[in-house]
Amino acid sequence: MAHKPCNMYNSRSNKMILSLVVIGAIIMVLAFVPMSTIGQQSEQTFTTHSGAVIKTSGQVLDPLYTESTLEFDPMEFLRNFEYGTVTHLKDGTTLREFTIVADDDHIMEISPGIFYNVWTFNGTVPGPTIRATEGDLVRIHFINNGSKPHTMHFHGIHAAEFDGVFESVGPGGQFVYEWIADPVGVHPYHCHIMPLEEHISHGLYGVYIVDPKEPRPLADEMVMVLNGFDTDFDTENNLYAANTIPFYYQHHPIRIETKDLIRIYVVNMVEFDAINNFHLHGNLYHYYPTGTDTVPSFYTDMITLSQTERGIMEFVYNYPGKYVFHAHKTEFSEKGWVGMFAVSDSRGSEEYES
Repeated sequence: MAHKPCNMYNSRSNKMILSLVVIGAIIMVLAFVPMSTIGQQSEQTFTTHSGAVIKTSGQVLDPLYTESTLEFDPMEFLRNFEYGTVTHLKDGTTLREFTIVADDDHIMEISPGIFYNVWTFNGTVPGPTIRATEGDLVRIHFINNGSKPHTMHFHGIHAAEFDGVFESVGPGGQFVYEWIADPVGVHPYHCHIMPLEEHISHGLYGVYIVDPKEPRPLADEMVMVLNGFDTDFDTENNLYAANTIPFYYQHHPIRIETKDLIRIYVVNMVEFDAINNFHLHGNLYHYYPTGTDTVPSFYTDMITLSQTERGIMEFVYNYPGKYVFHAHKTEFSEKGWVGMFAVSDSRGSEEYES
C-alpha cells in the first residue's frame, strides 16, 4: 500500500510526456506538407462528350468521352430486308426462320454528343425488318440477353399462345414464336412487357412485312420507322427521326432516280405523342393504309398516323432535284424528323449533283 501514490504519479507523468510527443509529431508533419495539396487538388485534363478538351482543378464527375457501343447506319437500314433462313416442308410450305436477340444495356450516340441507353432487337433500333410471303410459316427463335423480361408481340394474325403478351421471357430465357404469314401488308412488332411505354421508347420495336403471293410491281423499296427519344425522362420526346438519327437524311439525302417507282413502308413508333405525319414536297403519293389492300385509298402529299399506325407509300418523281420530306407537325421536323430525296435524271443527261 505504501508504493501506490508513487505509481499514480509516474503514470500521470508518462501520459503527459506521450501527449507532448504526439502533438509535436503532428506539428512536424504539417510543417512539411506542401500547401498546394491542402488548398486545392491538382489540375486535370479530360475530353468532354462533345470532344472539347477541358482543364480543371475541380471535381470531375463524368470525365471521359465514352465510345458508342453501338453503330447504326440509317442509310444501310433504309433498304435492308431480312428474309430469314429458308427451307421447305414436305407439304411444300416455305419455312422462314429468324433468330432475334433482345438486349437492354447498350449505349448509342443517337445525336452528336447525346448518348442514350437503347434497348435493342439484334443490336439495333429499330430491330431488323423481317419479310415473308403470304402463306409462309414464320418461326422466330427469340433469345432474351437483357437484364429485364422481354417478349415479341407481332401485329397480324396468329394464335393466342404466340401473341407475345402473357409469355414473359426472363433474362437468359428463350421462346419460339410460330405462325402463318397473314395478312399481306406492313406490320410493327415490339416488346409487350409493362410498362409498355418504357420498353418501346427505349427502342424495342421493328417492322414485319408480308408480301402478296402475286408480287407487287418492281420498285426501289425502303422502310422508314418514325421514332422519338425522351432524353430527359419527362415523358416528352426531345428528338424525333425517321430511322433513329435526327436530321440524318437531311444531311445525307436519299438518292433516287426519276421515273423509278419508289415504295416506302412507313411505320409510326413514336411514343408519348398521339400523332405523327409524313409530308412529301413536290409530289403526291398513293397511300395504302396497313398495306392490306392492293388499291390505294388516297392520293395525297400528307398522311397522319397514330401510334403504331402504318402503311405503304408509292410515288414517282418526274423532275430531278432536291425534295424535302418531313413531319408536318413542325415541332417534330424542327427536332429532327426531316430528310431529303436527291433525285437524278434517269436518262443521265441531267445528273443531279449534291
